[in-house]
Amino acid sequence: MKAIDMKNNGISSSYHMEIERGFYVLRFKNDTERVINEIQPVDQDIIQFHFCLKGQTNFIYNEGNYTFQVREEHSMLLYNPLKSLPINVELLPDTWMVSILISISKFHSLFSKDADHISFLSPENREKKFYNSQSFKSSISVILSQILQSRIHDSIKGLYIKGKVYELLSLYFNKIEDPSLEKCPFLIDEENVQKIRVAKEIILKRMTDPPTLDELAIEIGLSLKKLKDGFKQIYGDTVFSYLLDYKMDEARKMLESQKYNVNEVGLKLGYSTSSHFINAFKKKYGTTPKKYLGSVSS
Repeated sequence: MKAIDMKNNGISSSYHMEIERGFYVLRFKNDTERVINEIQPVDQDIIQFHFCLKGQTNFIYNEGNYTFQVREEHSMLLYNPLKSLPINVELLPDTWMVSILISISKFHSLFSKDADHISFLSPENREKKFYNSQSFKSSISVILSQILQSRIHDSIKGLYIKGKVYELLSLYFNKIEDPSLEKCPFLIDEENVQKIRVAKEIILKRMTDPPTLDELAIEIGLSLKKLKDGFKQIYGDTVFSYLLDYKMDEARKMLESQKYNVNEVGLKLGYSTSSHFINAFKKKYGTTPKKYLGSVSS
């Protein structure tokens, strides 16, 4: 395991590390007020994963004739065995990005034979190009933040980053069934879909003092059952589990900004005591807010 390139001028930095043969992690931080361009050659047997934790990146292809944006909290997966796709990316001001580069043979070795939900693991797709862009959840955001801001001694930094990269890929490919309107016929009615969306906006807007499910159902004009079933189908979670995930994601961002202490974050999110907030945060992320804050640098 070795670092293959490193730049750091205090306000922008990039760090490239070879985890194993054919397996790299690239970390980019642009804390300046200008656009920074990064270029990295990539072999054509490499699968590329790009995660934009904050800000925006512009990937440039075909000698500048085509540009693809990867926005904050979105990822891009890219693979083309027919031609090399070198990284040529613009990082807009205040942008952080993590990229994983892994050879197709190494990638296949990571998964069991029953990982049939990953389409390009199948033999017939191995030689086909593949592309996917999607948003990612707060659990991935936490791992990215740890990779980018880890305070780890140099003697074990390689081991730490390697573990986090494996964790990142595991979360990325964790199979979760997509919500389907066919599973819940009443959602075919666009009016009902709109009411469920209003319910989501209500709980997020009033997250410090949200209505009960009964109150929410009355407010949007749906039965309690249709509210619960519909919300689960559209957003893949129960109303209050969805709200909790949102609040914990907001907590993570507030802590990382270092503008608030733990007590202030808890109060802003509607927790009556700091202990309730600490317990919720620890249950979600496996660590306390204080320890999480201490694990990232300013």
